Parts: sequence; structure tokens; C-alpha cells
Amino acid sequence: AKNVANKVIFMDKGLIVESGNPKEIINHPQSERLQSFLSKTR
Repeated sequence: AKNVANKVIFMDKGLIVESGNPKEIINHPQSERLQSFLSKTR
């Protein structure tokens, strides 16, 4: 996603939790939910 998308949207239970620049969102997640998700995919 970091290299092919202009914008990333992360949703949880149908709600947008975070959206924006892929590198910023993936490298510096703000929400605990996204941090947890990314820790399981790395």
C-alpha cells in the first residue's frame, strides 16, 4: 500500500479510524486498533 496508493483508509466496525498518506499512516499509526493490526502483519 505504501508504494501504490495515494491514500489509505483504515476502518474498524464500519467506521473510518484513520485515513491519509500511506507512509505516514503505516509508519506512525495514531489509533490503538491500527497499531494492533499492523503489529500482527509485520
